[in-house]
Amino acid sequence: MSINSALLAGVSGLVANSSALAAISDNIANVNTTAYKRNNVSFATMVTSQAVKGEYSAGGVQGISKQFVSQQGLLQAASSSTDLGINGDGFFVVSTKGAGLTAADPRQFTRAGAFEPDANGYLVNDAGLYLQGWPVQADGSFSTDPSDLSKLGPINVKSLGAAVQQTSTLGVSANLDQTTPVSAAAASYNAASNSMADFAATGTGTAPDAPPVELTVIDSMGGAHKFALAFEKTSTANTWNAEIYAVPATDVTPTNGQVAAGLVKFNTDGSIDLANSTLFGPAGSPATITPPWAASLGIAAQSVNVDLSQFTQLAAATTVNSVTSDGAGVGNIVGVQVGADGVVSALFDNSQVRKIAKIAVATFPDANGLQATSGNAYLATLTSGQMTLKAPGNGGAGKIAPSSLEASTVDLSSEFTGLITTQKAYSASSKIITTADQMLDELINIIR
Repeated sequence: MSINSALLAGVSGLVANSSALAAISDNIANVNTTAYKRNNVSFATMVTSQAVKGEYSAGGVQGISKQFVSQQGLLQAASSSTDLGINGDGFFVVSTKGAGLTAADPRQFTRAGAFEPDANGYLVNDAGLYLQGWPVQADGSFSTDPSDLSKLGPINVKSLGAAVQQTSTLGVSANLDQTTPVSAAAASYNAASNSMADFAATGTGTAPDAPPVELTVIDSMGGAHKFALAFEKTSTANTWNAEIYAVPATDVTPTNGQVAAGLVKFNTDGSIDLANSTLFGPAGSPATITPPWAASLGIAAQSVNVDLSQFTQLAAATTVNSVTSDGAGVGNIVGVQVGADGVVSALFDNSQVRKIAKIAVATFPDANGLQATSGNAYLATLTSGQMTLKAPGNGGAGKIAPSSLEASTVDLSSEFTGLITTQKAYSASSKIITTADQMLDELINIIR
């Protein structure tokens, strides 16, 4: 009967508009939720078969809900270096626990990147979900896999201990005064028995013609050792005796501390002639010293490249312009930085930067098919398709935007407009029911 179908149509209108109101309510409530994706309920007609000719049977309406997961919100600047957004396609891989994570534990996917270290040092967002990444390998690389979630692990930015970088390169920029007179002691100089290292260690030997250049070498345990680079002019034009020795001499095995000795030569334009200098061994040898550390120090052997290419011999006062070193003593972690390539690094107070992990970005053929879960996260479904793990910025995956957060995709003006229209549609559907009820009353009264 047509009046019955009208009642059913009115009820379907109430149900569909109730769903629409629920979606709008969720959107408005989450307008400030990081990376929230708006919901929408669209309407589709339901048609019933017209059993009696000349009569119309109403089918009603059904609400079809959809969440626009693939729609990206505006990236906004944030104060924390671990607040992360994704500029483009993809999701952070997260888990519900940090320590003790196994391959059997479920992984979820989110774009809510407000991560902060927890009490144990794991990066966790506001919903308590732990960020996953590929751990750094011993050689500084990352073992990535496009489908194996078990290779990912929670990112911990605190349990790293101290950082030490032993010296491998020293650079010296200086000038030796070309007008320095040849001293009387130069004739008796002998690197083996009357050296500048002897003079530094015992006060006997040949004194350098200028204050030695101080060099600092950091060993494998973070200890600092002083070395001196000393010069004495010879009677041969543009040629200087040179030595490198430890201060104190007891840091190395030679009793006078000497680790290198030879000649340093200069060209007629004042530039250094490294090819014919013998400070580090035969002419043309690599400019390298290998300090023979004293066994009592208990430190590892190391080789240090000494770059003297910026040395000059000009008619100006002997001056040290700069001494550079790539070594760093013991340092403690003071901060965390994340690059656009997803590499998470720890910053130490000795200026060292240590890689920790690389954030993985998960992509899906149909992100709108993901199943929403609490905490603004999602689970993979058959509709979403097979997940693929990618490095940020590769293969269509978005880049990481450090110190940024993705805003909600909710537009309040649109939601309030929808709120008004939904209310009116709901009232209209209720009017259908009251009208049909009155008509049924009339029909019953006829029979009476």
